[in-house]
Amino acid sequence: MYKPNMFDSHQHLLDTPSSTQKSQETEMDFLREEELESKSGTDIMEGQHSGDDQDPNQRPTKKKRYHRHTQHQIQEMEAFFKECPHPDDKQRKELGRRLELAPLQVKFWFQNKRTQMKAQHERCENTHLRNENDKLRAENIRYKEALTNASCPHCGGPAAIGEMSFDEQQLRVENTRLREEIDRISGIAAKYVGKPMLNFPPHLPPPEAPRSLDLAFGPQSGLLDEMYNVGDIFRTAIRGLTDGEKPVVIELAVSAMEELTRMAQTDEPMWITNSENSIVTLCEEEYARTFPRGITGPKPLTLNSEASRASSVVIMNPINLVEILMDANQWTSVFAGLVSRGMTVEVLSTGVAGNYNGALQVMTAEFQVPSPLVPIRENFFLRYCKQHDDGTWAVVDVSLDSLRPSPVPPCRRRPSGCLIKELPNGYSQVTWVEHVEADEKAVHDMYKPLVCSGLAFGAKRWVATLERQCERLASAMANNIQTGDVGIFTSPAGRKSMLKLAERMVRSFCAGVGTSTTHTWTTLSGSGADDVRVMTRKSIDDPGRPPGIVLSAATSFWIPVSPKRVFDFLRDENSRSEWDILSNGGVIQEMAHIANGRDPGNCVSLLRVNSGNSHQSNMLILQESSTDPTGSYVIYAPVDIVAMNVVLSGGDPDYVALLPSGFAILPDGSTNHHGGSGSSSDVGSVGGSLLTVAFQILVDSVPTAKLSLGSVATVNSLIKCTVDRIKSAVTPESA
Repeated sequence: MYKPNMFDSHQHLLDTPSSTQKSQETEMDFLREEELESKSGTDIMEGQHSGDDQDPNQRPTKKKRYHRHTQHQIQEMEAFFKECPHPDDKQRKELGRRLELAPLQVKFWFQNKRTQMKAQHERCENTHLRNENDKLRAENIRYKEALTNASCPHCGGPAAIGEMSFDEQQLRVENTRLREEIDRISGIAAKYVGKPMLNFPPHLPPPEAPRSLDLAFGPQSGLLDEMYNVGDIFRTAIRGLTDGEKPVVIELAVSAMEELTRMAQTDEPMWITNSENSIVTLCEEEYARTFPRGITGPKPLTLNSEASRASSVVIMNPINLVEILMDANQWTSVFAGLVSRGMTVEVLSTGVAGNYNGALQVMTAEFQVPSPLVPIRENFFLRYCKQHDDGTWAVVDVSLDSLRPSPVPPCRRRPSGCLIKELPNGYSQVTWVEHVEADEKAVHDMYKPLVCSGLAFGAKRWVATLERQCERLASAMANNIQTGDVGIFTSPAGRKSMLKLAERMVRSFCAGVGTSTTHTWTTLSGSGADDVRVMTRKSIDDPGRPPGIVLSAATSFWIPVSPKRVFDFLRDENSRSEWDILSNGGVIQEMAHIANGRDPGNCVSLLRVNSGNSHQSNMLILQESSTDPTGSYVIYAPVDIVAMNVVLSGGDPDYVALLPSGFAILPDGSTNHHGGSGSSSDVGSVGGSLLTVAFQILVDSVPTAKLSLGSVATVNSLIKCTVDRIKSAVTPESA
């Protein structure tokens, strides 16, 4: 279709035929690109201007003449457009010279072509959105009809919500979701077609049901699904809160804070201390009497209650502790062994007076035990921070599942969190309450005693982890090199860079050793608990990982040896050759050592493998070992010697490629465990151990390559051989 040429709106430029072209080019240089893009037309007018400026009674002397491009000219410009839709002046002149066209003609042709392509794209997208809108509207009508015809199965009369079947209630929830989806798509369509957004009358409150995991479910959330591979609870949380839900959340936060404060400050008969393991657990009967209604409702029959309390003094002031808890990134980093993933969905309040007093936010998290045999626990919850009148800080979590009707979640957080009291010299007294209801049926029998004891997800593990991490942070911020540090450090900057690199290594290991919605384990062989489970990941454009296909393998097993003995054996470089197959029996030398805690087992080391093989002579291993009363880790990764020299000089450690492997050592949860003082030096002095071995190996440096069965078989053999060597070295039969 022909549209008026842009010269029609600039008649004054055509005063004389001799100056027409120069005047046109001069004026066009001052026009914005957006104005030029908006002009259309496929032909260029040549000759005098129209008779609009002449006397209407006077007959024009000349008519408009239009020049249509030849087929050859169009084909050449089409081909050039595919390569470069925005040619510059030089390219336009060259193209015009070849095609015997004026540069201005070439310029207008490209403008019109871009306008045409843009219009075609908008028409296609508009058609797609209309089709989606019609489809959702039809679904909406069908669900409304089903709700209208709903009847009581007993009396045949109209059904109230409480009398409706589960399927009918799900129809109501799905109807709400579809209505919001229609509103969103209609809003997008209105942007293109200029029609008002459709508004459907509300039939129900705003609750929304989580949907099952799929790869794409809409333009915006599908992108999040691709980036984060979100699970049901994460996907529900990403949609945030409606305006109607926010007042309910605020009221829930205030009630949760009151309950947490009372539970943290009340002793017997609310709390009972277990004389065998010193764990403080909740008396359910007293809790029901004190909080008869329960702000999250009654406990579902399918869930087991887990409630515990623990207290400790940590080397950090309350302000910094609160900042860690309210920042999702810092929180997941400090509690990497407990939180595999966490994110803030929405911030309802940032606090007052320049601090977190009164801060309220909605979060999601995956809580884990470092083993493929224990399912992760997904939670959608609010987090509220408050400073009480006596100066004590409190941070409370409580699940938001009750806001949106859905099947019973596998895990629900009742008011949980901590009270933080300031002590002299930068210390804080932390009292932690952990109160959850969880479905434990999917937990492997080998780990059930640990989970039931409260050492897996309970308050004692949170406090022990916090205490150890505070010591680590204090060590990282220290400017003086401690007496326990040895090796090749020439500056505090090099020491801090090495600690930062080790921290990233630990986070990477913890995020990949447990179960998560971000990855799926595949069992290779066997039917017992010590099966080897594998998964693959593709590393592309990640400076912290080597590019290619990474094969991860993990297995968990029980051994009748105390966790302390297993930990001491695995962290000792002198006994490393007894289990580390990849060291080829070489002599291990500790080149650097950083103590980052009171326990001698908490340290970061740089090890060198001295092998007779010249290819292995320059192999370096970064290792961090850590222990507390609830578990221990020995995590390591081969590192490039050139990259480590940069780190030791204080350079940026984020670009050092790491593939961490290692061990997670947990007590088996037996009743005679932890009968001592509970200090980290006594950890695992009795009882058996639950040991998880996890390897990450680069099997192909090409990310697009296919994984070979030979690589899987090699890794399977490697991990099983390592397990056999550890069992032979530490079990009593070998003594």
